[in-house]
Amino acid sequence: MSDAILETAGLTREFSGFVAVNGVDLRVRQGSIHALIGPNGAGKTTCFNLLTKFLQPTRGTIQFKGADITGMKPASVARLGLVRSFQISAVFPHLTALENVRIALQRARGASFDFWRSERVLTSFDDRARELLFDVGLSGYAEEPAGLLPYGRKRALEIATTLALDPEMLLLDEPTAGMAHEDVDRTVALVRRVRENRTILMVEHNLSVVEGLCDTITVLTRGRVLAEGDYATVSKNPDVVTAYQGAADA
Repeated sequence: MSDAILETAGLTREFSGFVAVNGVDLRVRQGSIHALIGPNGAGKTTCFNLLTKFLQPTRGTIQFKGADITGMKPASVARLGLVRSFQISAVFPHLTALENVRIALQRARGASFDFWRSERVLTSFDDRARELLFDVGLSGYAEEPAGLLPYGRKRALEIATTLALDPEMLLLDEPTAGMAHEDVDRTVALVRRVRENRTILMVEHNLSVVEGLCDTITVLTRGRVLAEGDYATVSKNPDVVTAYQGAADA
């Protein structure tokens, strides 16, 4: 039996004749932290959007836990346990951090967020919401309006609300983008903590983050897989070095 939780075969996406993702074969092992990296314009974001079903492929297939999800919608694959960080996000800036996580937890009641329910019913989610805030280092911010949180803390809150969906596989799109060094270190530690019993796939531009965090790295360039392996392997690959130097010189 394959130990892969997510696999693609010949994944391709074209936009008016431009091939953004070209025949990508990807295999993400269950329980691993896997990174998609590459220079600007490599196709990382497009590939990520294909995997999370925010785009449909022109050709190719995507399998999650052995099931073909190629034609499915984002909400459907989320219910299967494949969730990206912004699907349930801190989009209520005037609500507290606790209330944001509680809204995500209300998914357990079904499709409705039950805004009209009594306070007693809604507060039944508070204990679990506080546990999730603790997991992401936000215990001291539970009553803080989400809109007033520092940027790095907002990203942690997004991860907490995503974890409320109890995903089997978590997809993170540049989780450290725009962060100060202190927040980057905190986010790396957070990803390490939440990996237990989960698989994580991340698009990440910060190579030092990738080096210290990821088990497997897939390097994309011009929509194709250029190299794959651990950091020591791909960082010494002359084609990878050339691709990054070319992007820097462009």
